[in-house]
Amino acid sequence: MGRKTSFHVPVGTPLQVTDQTPTLFRPLKIRSVTLRNRICVSPMCQYSLASSGASVGALTPLYYTTIGHYVFKGAALAMVEATGVNYAGRISPKCPGLWNDTQEESLRSLASFIHSVGGVCGVQLSHGGRKSSTQPPLVAAELGLYSARADAKDDGWPEDVVGPSGGIDQVWDGKRPDDPTGGYHSPREMTVEEIQSVVDDFAKSAQRAVRAGVDVVEIHGAHGYLLHQFLSPLTNRRTDAYGGSFGNRTRLLIEIIKSVRSVVPDTMPVFLRVSATDWMEETDLGRTLGSWDEQSTIRLAMMLPDLGVDLMDVSSGGNHHAARYNVFDAGVRQAEIASRVRAALRTAHKSLLIGTVGCITEATTARDIVQLDSLGAAAADVVFVGRQFLRDPDFVFHAAEELGVDVQWPPQTRRAKPARPSL
Repeated sequence: MGRKTSFHVPVGTPLQVTDQTPTLFRPLKIRSVTLRNRICVSPMCQYSLASSGASVGALTPLYYTTIGHYVFKGAALAMVEATGVNYAGRISPKCPGLWNDTQEESLRSLASFIHSVGGVCGVQLSHGGRKSSTQPPLVAAELGLYSARADAKDDGWPEDVVGPSGGIDQVWDGKRPDDPTGGYHSPREMTVEEIQSVVDDFAKSAQRAVRAGVDVVEIHGAHGYLLHQFLSPLTNRRTDAYGGSFGNRTRLLIEIIKSVRSVVPDTMPVFLRVSATDWMEETDLGRTLGSWDEQSTIRLAMMLPDLGVDLMDVSSGGNHHAARYNVFDAGVRQAEIASRVRAALRTAHKSLLIGTVGCITEATTARDIVQLDSLGAAAADVVFVGRQFLRDPDFVFHAAEELGVDVQWPPQTRRAKPARPSL
């Protein structure tokens, strides 16, 4: 391919593609959406929104200067953080939602901004389940706690914290309601009617995302939130059609996938984020009750192409306080699992893209995860980068420079682009 000179070349796109251009800086088409490279912004909670009033859960211009800025600096896709499909589905009172017109309009404004700088906008639809109605982490930290409950006086909803199973033994951190160091409410078991209502809420939020101009919808099935709680026998003790067997435990997720896929255009990609393992297999509790593990994830992955899911984003952990690793420290292990999931899909001739996340801080790490070998094998098709963007909003440009790829910079900042030696 020849050298590109157009002023309108998307930021973060190589100006010249050769056989040596790493896969990390090659485009990827997913249905009608084209990612200009393989570096995506992972959804990261900011806990910065109104917790009450007319603007509850509505995005603010802060999002232009955070995830919008990462796209301005070359990221292929910016994913809006866990967004509650209903009032009680938010993680904290300060989290976003997508159940009313004000929230939809705020998302439209962000999507328009991201499109104006040539990027792709996604939204992660979520329900917090038993981990909902908690205080923002900074509030908990000021109290010297890992997590803190949000009560009614904090704009929380302690009476509406739900899960597949309920009771004191289902509190995430294992602490009783009268323990002042406890950070989570005791959930109540959802009725079948409430389960069906959540399925409808995911579909309605997906419709709002489409109207807002979002390009990608992701279903949050990871990190110990509601859908992950249904998947894992650690947290799903139901004896009805939504508990027990693998088919029953995956029933809610499958119903939600079908409901979302049915209301979004055929041209729109649908992603699914999963915790590939609870990291509880080696514990007494895991051996007694069973847990969600890598083989469960592979089994689920085999089903996703026929359901219309385009990409599985492989994360891990978050469903139990005693897990060997948590959401933030599994690191490279997640890419290793992603590689095995992708290999299993290829062996089964299943077409499903794979992404992964976790401590991707170096350009070479990102490159190696997605680099295709002569047989088309790689650990993943895209990387989702989180904390490194917080440290370095120019991560895409720095990665390109380190890997020897000359990429397009924004015209507004091009005067600061480092000079490259003449060939």
